[in-house]
Amino acid sequence: MSSVDLHRLAQEMGPQLVEDRRHLHRHPDLSGAEQATAAFIGQRLRRLGLQPREMVDGRAVVADIEGGAGAGRRLLIRADIDALPIQEQGPERPYRSEVPGVMHACGHDAHVAVALGVARALCELRPQLSGGVRLVFQPAEETAGGAAEMIASGAMDDPVVEGALGLHIWSGVPAGQVGVRDGAIFASADEFWVEVRGRGGHGALPHQALDPVPIASLLVLALQTLVSRETSPFEAAVVTIGKVQGGQAFNVIPETVRLTGTVRAFSEELRLRLLRRIGETAAGIAGAFGATAETVRGAGCPPVVCAPAMSNLVRRAVEASPGAELVEPDPITVGDDFSLFLERAPGCYFLLGAGNSAAGITAPHHHPEFDIDESCLAVGVEVMLRAAMEFCRSGSGA
Repeated sequence: MSSVDLHRLAQEMGPQLVEDRRHLHRHPDLSGAEQATAAFIGQRLRRLGLQPREMVDGRAVVADIEGGAGAGRRLLIRADIDALPIQEQGPERPYRSEVPGVMHACGHDAHVAVALGVARALCELRPQLSGGVRLVFQPAEETAGGAAEMIASGAMDDPVVEGALGLHIWSGVPAGQVGVRDGAIFASADEFWVEVRGRGGHGALPHQALDPVPIASLLVLALQTLVSRETSPFEAAVVTIGKVQGGQAFNVIPETVRLTGTVRAFSEELRLRLLRRIGETAAGIAGAFGATAETVRGAGCPPVVCAPAMSNLVRRAVEASPGAELVEPDPITVGDDFSLFLERAPGCYFLLGAGNSAAGITAPHHHPEFDIDESCLAVGVEVMLRAAMEFCRSGSGA
């Protein structure tokens, strides 16, 4: 098929892409409860003549498209499918979430719509497709657990995939622009909590207690020096305490205070060092006052690192797509467990511009007024389609 035909194919499916995205936006599922979304995806794939497989307790879907043009490589294309516990606000759009307190405020509805569009196009192009493409619709990205579950269930095996592609729409990039870079594009993302344990007592008699509140307060400040004084100014990192819990009355010194936070870094070495130093710093400060501090590492994922050859593959796809503009974004300190797929196969995760300031589509991700310029959907299909077709051709050099 010529480049003009591929462009036309993507543009002509625009109404279906919008319909799918809006259906998903009206019916979001939280992480860990994506069965209805997975059922919708499976239904759409079966209409294309595919045989989707359910995974992870019916919360995930995998489907293979076998090419008809001979031997080639197998590519994994991933779309995350979960929503966020946010009450949608803003304009009364016809596709507003119908689930109280839940909305697609990060664009996963668009990711699914694009992947379904790619599936439809590849089914039409099957005679020209070498090798094969595995579509992976992943749950629980927002809680950084879904990718590991899918990998453990064999989503990258039988037969083994040789490359991986994914995209993330980005409201901070204008629609029509596609952001591609080599190396880390998203940071690692880890949750941690520290429990500072002292000795409770009467608020009027602090000398008879061991107050964990001032100890925890000092720890909040001390943890900032792990970035400002222990990390090179040429390396980006974040340590944020997002929750402080302790106490039950104004005149009672509590036994414990719990701090909950997150760490972000663009290298695995820095990620692990920061996580280690949080525990050491907490234990040292608490110990200096005669208290104790236990640090626990929660859910997390490594940085999202793009292989240069795979990034070049996507760059060529963008440059061949009429109306798409190639840009190189700065790394962003959000995280994504697509990184776990990239640890096992070379790949690229790219940004699909979805903002439109003239139309008032400017709200950031995870915001209750988040929305997208839906013209980005066809751009995403075309870029992903071109990259997939080239990768799967044996000896493409990607």
